[in-house]
Formats: sequence, C-alpha cells, structure tokens
Amino acid sequence: MFTGIVEELGKVDSFDGQRLRIQARTVLEDVHLGDSIAVNGCCLTVVANSTDWWEADVSQETLDRTSLRGIEAGSPLNLERSVKLQDRLGGHLVQGHVDAVGEIVRPVPDLQVRIPEHLLRYVVEKGSITVDGVSLTVVQPLPDGFTVAVIPHTAAVTSLGHKGPGDLVNIEVDVMAKYVERLLKEAQ
Repeated sequence: MFTGIVEELGKVDSFDGQRLRIQARTVLEDVHLGDSIAVNGCCLTVVANSTDWWEADVSQETLDRTSLRGIEAGSPLNLERSVKLQDRLGGHLVQGHVDAVGEIVRPVPDLQVRIPEHLLRYVVEKGSITVDGVSLTVVQPLPDGFTVAVIPHTAAVTSLGHKGPGDLVNIEVDVMAKYVERLLKEAQ
C-alpha cells in the first residue's frame, strides 16, 4: 500500500526489458530485498540494491499494462516506498496496481489526462486519482478524462513537470470506488 506522495525523483540507469536498474537514494534508506517500491505508481519488488541504485524484475504483464514499456536510460521516475502503519497518510490509499495507461493532453499546472472509457465512471469532482504514482485531486471530470491542478512543488519533485502532450502516464483510480461498485452489483 502506498500514499501517492512521491518521496524521490529517481532515474533509469538501465532497462533491458526484464531487469530495471534505478538510480536513487532516499527510497533505499532501510530497504530490504523483497520490499515494494512504487515506480510511477507501479508496485515493483526490490531484487538487488546498493547505496545508490536498486533493481526490479519487470514482468510482461507489467509492461503490457503500464507506461514502463516506454522508459529508457535517463528517464525520470516517481518513487515511493510502501507505507508503514505508523506513517501519515498524506495522499490516499494507493495500491500500486495500475488500472490503465492514460495520455497527457495538456501539461502542468492544469494537467489534463485522457483515459480509457471503462475508467471514466470512477472519476468524480474532488475525488482522488493517481497519475504516475502521484496522488491528485480531480478538478473536473471530462467526457474522455479529467483535469487536476498540479502545484509548482509537485511539478518540481515528480516526473509530472517533465511530461508533455502525448506522453503516457500510469493511472490508478480510487480502489474504494471499485469496491463500492462491486458491492452494489452483488446486492442487486
């Protein structure tokens, strides 16, 4: 479980399509093999690490469902360690399970993202949504996506400030909305 509050902007060191090496420091404090780290909102497992890098194996399923398929050496990545039970929950509950890939229509600060039609029902005004692992609040639902206001601090410390029209981003909708929908369907 994550909060969507990015701890560090890491950088791709290398990626051969299966093994991803990421340059980082903050998220490596107290990290152990097998720990989870969200990478642009995608939960990956630490399989090797040093003081300034860590590695994860990336499955074909992950490549098929996320924007990680388009990263290359030097790409900036939003990184967050999994939440501890005693931590503050500054964002919202984020699983690190990407629902789909969206496309940036308009860059920050008034970020507009186009998403697949099947996710539109989970987007509500002032609701939570995760874009590349960043917990954000929906300003306006749109017929094909949504807008969010990205403050200068968030643009500076995440990859969102580096993205432009046409760039792909990982989208995770609020899991609570999906559970409510399922419960209501089963109650009928």
